[in-house]
Amino acid sequence: MSGHSKWANIKRKKGKNDAIRGKITTKIGREITIAVRMGGPDPVGNMRLKLALQKAKENNIPKDNIKRAIQKGAGATEGQNYEEIVYEGYGPAGVAVTVNVLTDNRNRAAAAVRHEFSKSGGNLGATGCVSWMFHNTGIFVVNRDQADEDQIMEVALDAGADDVKVSDEDYEIITTPEAFDAVEKALADNNIETEHASITMVPENTIKLTGEDAEKMERFVDALDELDDVQDVYHNAELPEEEE
Repeated sequence: MSGHSKWANIKRKKGKNDAIRGKITTKIGREITIAVRMGGPDPVGNMRLKLALQKAKENNIPKDNIKRAIQKGAGATEGQNYEEIVYEGYGPAGVAVTVNVLTDNRNRAAAAVRHEFSKSGGNLGATGCVSWMFHNTGIFVVNRDQADEDQIMEVALDAGADDVKVSDEDYEIITTPEAFDAVEKALADNNIETEHASITMVPENTIKLTGEDAEKMERFVDALDELDDVQDVYHNAELPEEEE
């Protein structure tokens, strides 16, 4: 995700995922299973599981699917050979791209990701070639009907948030990963519901794309998202609003 509005990009991606419901359900279930296997079935103290469950809620994943994914992580042996890989490179117009993969077949995943980079006119790079451009950032989005601006500012900033951005529709609260739990608790303690909460990768700088370059980038990201092994795609392209 990237661009002039972090939340606008999240919403765009979420809309695309709605068109491939089966794939996103499978991917989130896999993430829940791995999170449980690595940190246990209690989201308290297991940030990865907490974020996976939040993603499941936002995507309306059925509770039975979530329960099965948790049980698989807690007891079954299936999926123990999954490994996490991050691929880095450059997409259309020199856009920096990182691709998070969770796979049980490294060769298959590498070949598929490399194919999409080549097809887009970009190329895979060495580990670390673009990751330095991104940093982990916590994001909460709150609808404006949940609280007035002064209250949001007070609650979020007192809890350790770095910034609060205000738009006509919502508040976008920016935090460090370390402050994520404290801000989440402060919002909950004040009965402020979030529309979205995640820790994601945000680029230091963006490249503004228009016209054909923007269309190519959108097709490239969509193609990566549709690969079974790909969990998340991050880039530093800033797409025009009409492209989102």
